Amino acid sequence: MFTVTSLAEKLGGEVIGDGTTIITGVSPADQAQIGHLTFAEKAGYLEAAETSAASAVLVPMGFESASKILIRVKDPRIAMAKVLPLFFPEETFSAGVHPSAVVDSSAVIHPTAHIGPHCVIGAEVMIGERSALIGGNHIGRGSKIGQDVRLHPNVVIYSRTQIGNRVCIHSGTIIGADGYGYVFDQGQHRKMLQVGHVIIHDDVEIGSNTSIDRGALGATIIGNGTKIDNLVHVAHNVVMGRHCLIMGQVGFAGSTQLSDYVVIASQSGIAGHLKLGPQATVGAKSGVMRDIPAGETVLGYPATPDKQAKRQWIAMAQLPDAIKRIKELEKRIDQLSKLES
Repeated sequence: MFTVTSLAEKLGGEVIGDGTTIITGVSPADQAQIGHLTFAEKAGYLEAAETSAASAVLVPMGFESASKILIRVKDPRIAMAKVLPLFFPEETFSAGVHPSAVVDSSAVIHPTAHIGPHCVIGAEVMIGERSALIGGNHIGRGSKIGQDVRLHPNVVIYSRTQIGNRVCIHSGTIIGADGYGYVFDQGQHRKMLQVGHVIIHDDVEIGSNTSIDRGALGATIIGNGTKIDNLVHVAHNVVMGRHCLIMGQVGFAGSTQLSDYVVIASQSGIAGHLKLGPQATVGAKSGVMRDIPAGETVLGYPATPDKQAKRQWIAMAQLPDAIKRIKELEKRIDQLSKLES
């Protein structure tokens, strides 16, 4: 429990109303109860919050309310992201190795780490302080896992993978499987061995059922702070910069490079050996076949600059009427030709 004033202090906010009011939980306005905090980014949302049972509302600077205690902040959404862990702290795991885990004698596991049921830890693996393997995790030979890493159930880490600090990987994800590499030889597809590895830097989060392939020779790299959604495929030797956002069902072909702060929306496909500049944005369901300059937004299939794509979509929507008009003109021309003859 927190007082309104103590929450405001943690957020650098301003209290309007009774700062001694106790806040016991956080919820959306339509589910709020007495003692709950909710938030309103816009005036319309504040109206809904005012009719709710919530005791206090996070709002932008300048908002007023005749019925609710307010905590004014610069950005209510960012403030809410800071508040939620106070009321919903991350689950903690006790240090130690579960009796059902299989750990190679050469593995080095920090005493504060948690190794859950049915985990398999290969030879020469290193696991850092306070990291938690929740259960059913397989860690391949020579992999290194940093501090405060969380692997949810059934995450598989292939050999020689390097994972930094404060990385979270959700259930069913596989890191370091073979890249898709074949050469055509005498009527058959001969496998090109994938002998590289994967490097995941600090503060990365990877969603469930995602697959990140190891490099063919070098490394597949995920940069600091990058967030990858569920059901994403990252092929061999892709390199992602810092703080990229990759949304669900995106697929990358091999050796493409993303600079910092690239955003790729859901169900997009990125061809191989491309370069996406800093702060490039790819709209949903796009097919990227060329390099994207820094700061450019592209849409469509094949992806083109957003303004050009929107003009094309408008033109496509007008085609049926245009075809009808062309047919009418052709008919009139034919009639005139007959009259002249």
